[in-house]
Amino acid sequence: MASVETAGVRAPAWRGGFGRLWTAAVVSRFGDALRAAALPLLAVRLTDEPLVVASVTACGYVPWLLFGLIGGAVADRVDQRRAMWAVDMVRGLLVAFFALAVGLGHASIPLLLVLAFSLTTLQTLFDNASTALLPSLVDREALGSANARLLTGQQFAGGLLAGPFVPLLLTVGAFMPFAADAGTYLLAAALVASLRIRPPEREPRPAGSTLRAEIGEGLRTLWHDRVLRATCGATLLCNIGMGALIATLVLHVTHWLHAGNAGYAAAMTSYSGGSIAGGFVAQRIALRTGRVRALLVAGAVQTSSLLLMGTVREVSALLVGMLLLGSMNMVWNVNQVTLMQQRSPEAMVGRVVSAFRTASTSGAPLGAVLGGAAARTYGLNGPALLAAALFALAVTLLITVGKPDVPVVAPDDGATTGQPTP
Repeated sequence: MASVETAGVRAPAWRGGFGRLWTAAVVSRFGDALRAAALPLLAVRLTDEPLVVASVTACGYVPWLLFGLIGGAVADRVDQRRAMWAVDMVRGLLVAFFALAVGLGHASIPLLLVLAFSLTTLQTLFDNASTALLPSLVDREALGSANARLLTGQQFAGGLLAGPFVPLLLTVGAFMPFAADAGTYLLAAALVASLRIRPPEREPRPAGSTLRAEIGEGLRTLWHDRVLRATCGATLLCNIGMGALIATLVLHVTHWLHAGNAGYAAAMTSYSGGSIAGGFVAQRIALRTGRVRALLVAGAVQTSSLLLMGTVREVSALLVGMLLLGSMNMVWNVNQVTLMQQRSPEAMVGRVVSAFRTASTSGAPLGAVLGGAAARTYGLNGPALLAAALFALAVTLLITVGKPDVPVVAPDDGATTGQPTP
């Protein structure tokens, strides 16, 4: 493992495997964005039933609720590098066969549902394994910078680069975005397979140990660490708020602000630009304030941004709000992931991360339902104000942690072993 000092910030060296992992993550996210943009367009061509179209998106959430905890337990049992490239190979072949079906005119809604469900099910193992693998590639002091670079690169590829390519690929044929996505999976699999790292040493599992028992161990570890417990609860509240906002944002822009499709595109571009900017400052904010205080800062700014969007009926307020929302969302994500990696026992990162993600991800579909209800009951700006209230609750929950940055081993909270949080 290697790291370098850049302007006082400990950063991962690109050699030693991190560069290949970063490239694999960015390439894969680019392909994911192509597929995510093309799937709804294909669904609309196959059916005009809104509930059926929405079910394609819902299949992206359900596997996390069903298999997220299992994916984390499996990630702690296996060689994470091998699990990642094997999963990407399978995903690449699945999408390649789907692209062939689309090209031959055999696409159908059931096939879309099976694809979306299968890919997300595999993702539950891949994402947990990749989060657990990163500490094997970079020094613990450089984890914050490594996460910032990974998330920023993925946001740039998926949020900005992929969008203009979708119309170009669709001019060739409806199958092309999926064929390109299959290619990115296979390339990412080759890059991950080329990593040469030593798997973390694990103590032999007790005789008769089951996945259920190991999942329970991960849940208890998350619950007993008061910092991670509060962060998980706060993230759940934020995801409910974001689910409410995103599900109704197109109505907020086109009907409440009367900004049309161009206004909606500008809002999403502003959010993506803010996310990239946030990636550059996330680690610096944490070094100045501490990681939990960085979450508090991010949550407070996001609350203010949502209040601005929900009360000021101007497109300029929307664009500023989305810019700040995106930048602070990246600050939140970078520091949240780093906290999980630093505070979890080395042999349990996958299970702790999966417990955290499963609990917090469940907020998005709930938020979408609440957002629709708020828009109908209180007006089309209601979801933004509901999200602001939920973000304010999240900030309040984090304040209850007490010490904003306790050491990873705190004498009074029985937290996990590791190095002090930088």
